Amino acid sequence: MTTPATTALMWEARAAEGQGTELLAWVRAQTLDPAPVRRETYTAPGDRVLVITHWEGPGPFGELPDPPAGLLHRPVHRWRFTRVD
Repeated sequence: MTTPATTALMWEARAAEGQGTELLAWVRAQTLDPAPVRRETYTAPGDRVLVITHWEGPGPFGELPDPPAGLLHRPVHRWRFTRVD
């Protein structure tokens, strides 16, 4: 029996000056439809927020949108990874 592919979507944004708390609150308020198997939210120095979602099978995958421009220092970065082992 073949195990369904696991895909991890990574979403990372850096908040505009003084907007770190607001960006984190915005990210936490976003729902994904469909919902991922797992969702993890991290913060890092420089008011950065990282969200990793894990998905089983071929999709569809719910993706986080771009936050309002006033919350961002630069455009959102996105990466998609497929598990290999």
